[in-house]
Amino acid sequence: MTCVIAIDAGTTSVRARAVGFGPSAEQSGVWAQRELTQYFPAPDRVEHDPDEIWRLVVDTVSEVMHRCGDTAVAAIGITNQRETLVAWNRTTGRPYGRAIVWQDRRSATYCDTLREEGLEPWVRQRTGLVLDPYFSGTKAAWLVREGGLPVDSDLALGTIDTWILWNLTGGAVLATEPSNASRTLLFDLHTGDWSPELAASLGVPLGAWGDIRPSTGRFGVTAPGCGLPGGIAVSGIAGDQQAALFGQGCWLPGMAKNTYGTGSFVLMNVGETVPEPADGLLTTVAWRQGDGTTTYALEGSVFSSGSAIQWLRDGLGIIDDVADTGPLAASITSSEGVMIVPAFNGLGSPWWDPYARGVVVGLTKGTTRAHLARAVVEAMALQTQDVLDAMVAASGAPLRELRVDGGASVMHVLVALQAALAGVPVRRPADLETTSRGAAYLAAWAEGLWAPDDQQASTVEQFDMGPDTVMHPDEDLMANLPALRESWGRALERARRWVMTD
Repeated sequence: MTCVIAIDAGTTSVRARAVGFGPSAEQSGVWAQRELTQYFPAPDRVEHDPDEIWRLVVDTVSEVMHRCGDTAVAAIGITNQRETLVAWNRTTGRPYGRAIVWQDRRSATYCDTLREEGLEPWVRQRTGLVLDPYFSGTKAAWLVREGGLPVDSDLALGTIDTWILWNLTGGAVLATEPSNASRTLLFDLHTGDWSPELAASLGVPLGAWGDIRPSTGRFGVTAPGCGLPGGIAVSGIAGDQQAALFGQGCWLPGMAKNTYGTGSFVLMNVGETVPEPADGLLTTVAWRQGDGTTTYALEGSVFSSGSAIQWLRDGLGIIDDVADTGPLAASITSSEGVMIVPAFNGLGSPWWDPYARGVVVGLTKGTTRAHLARAVVEAMALQTQDVLDAMVAASGAPLRELRVDGGASVMHVLVALQAALAGVPVRRPADLETTSRGAAYLAAWAEGLWAPDDQQASTVEQFDMGPDTVMHPDEDLMANLPALRESWGRALERARRWVMTD
């Protein structure tokens, strides 16, 4: 009996999951999770402790291995929050302070400076990205320019996958893969490698970053003394959203998915040719096969989605558990003019406004916590629809179906509203953990345990996870959409460029 263990190092938690193959397929339900501490040292800053991330990886993987008993672990796959940056010393293995999380906005003014110098069109053409503090390259530039980071031969810089791989292999492997590398502003989509020119433009030491290897392939093996058993192959890595795209079976061009996580991320497979930059969207690497074949994707990134539900719980205290949100929002049929724009960390696609901030408008004395919950759910769907509209405009092709996953997709009220807004069926898989599933199957592919079948990409048969749920547009919901979208547009106007700068 054989399984692959997927490490899912996300923004708010670290998970490990076993995905079984053959007679051990039932092990696919074995998982462990630990919450990750969030640090907010200033209004524009979000940080994580790299040592805590690594400790939670060891804890969760150890728990899963224990629960799997005698099942052999054939490989480990890694998926991760993508743009978060870690800096550490190669000799000591110690981090230089906390990791700068993808939501962090401290490099916004530096991005403004680069934009004023006219660099954005060139950067956009080379990287498929925009000049925004979202990406790890501008975080690295801030550390070098203002953070007192020692730039020498001992410096290592990397995204969370690189940090985990480094620790799994006992410091033997400093590497990443294209789906993560393409989120740094240092990766040239056209050469498929790090760009010395991009690194020089940001003032970032390129030698501090690791090698770029295929997403599916053996990166190394676990080292004795790393905290886990030695000799286990580490064979698949992808950024969380690309892993979810793979785990949803979106292997053919034109297939799209949305993940409702801390943020919401819409990705569309666009094939093996780098597309031209599209207004409001990003171009990213989806994955790279062992033979070098690279698949690309268009992406729309929404920074605050599930985090708005956490705000209802932790910030406002109007719910006791995030699971209460769906029933509370479904208890009424309308937010009755209450609109919430959860731009806690600025706005991502298609607006790219780091100075936007959250707004709540339309309150009356009759407003209840149900109206606020409904407004948050509506905002999650409306932000996603803004991205889908931009994606359809860029691709020139209509959307035929949307696949969804992530914790919030369990809410029927959210999925029904998304189907009404998009005007197409929305498919929710039986297994919502498509991110970890994608990482596990990338590793299994590398080790010869499994291979994708394009002919079955539209079904769940590849993963043997049970039947999907499909929601079709509801006419009653669709009748109210023009007024809802008009109110949403006016609320967006109030949220944008809220933080005044010189």
